Amino acid sequence: MSAKYSNTTADYLSWDQNLNLIRKLFNDGNYKMSLLISAGSFWGLRISDILKLKWQDILDQDGFVLVEKKTQKTREIKINPQLKQHIRECYQQIKPRSIDKEIFISQKNSVYSIQRLNVIFKTIKSRYNLKVENYSTHSMRKTFGREVFSQSGTNAELSLMKLSQLFNHSSVVVTRRYLGITKFELLQVYDTLSF
Repeated sequence: MSAKYSNTTADYLSWDQNLNLIRKLFNDGNYKMSLLISAGSFWGLRISDILKLKWQDILDQDGFVLVEKKTQKTREIKINPQLKQHIRECYQQIKPRSIDKEIFISQKNSVYSIQRLNVIFKTIKSRYNLKVENYSTHSMRKTFGREVFSQSGTNAELSLMKLSQLFNHSSVVVTRRYLGITKFELLQVYDTLSF
């Protein structure tokens, strides 16, 4: 856990490493963390918004709408078919008492705190030997952003504009800095073109 009022930086996981982690957590019976990490990295939501979700919001749904806690802006989320199936499988394993309750309930029968989740993420990093320096709940959002950016190919600037809007950033420059995209990575776009 970081010291009070200190700044920490979250790093992203490669998409392959992220998917492997989600599968390993599920196979190891850690269904809530598997679901949390998949939701965070497939939707790019802040952890404060993920923790508000109830089963009825996402179970067997094609999408949902929420008002972001930090920005108070409305955001529409689409649930892709593979994630929809994963949500169903986690639900069947977790067996919650009610679908109108929050999803991420701790053993103390309350919604996880962000601080507690960050401690759990440090344990996950160690246990699963993740190749990332600073792994925290915010890493899920950055993993989402980096994967969207890396899939963009020659449309890097367009993907940055889309991410900027999804993240509610004030500009593409903020999104680029947020994702840690270097000038070198941007210049590599030119090498993808052939003559």
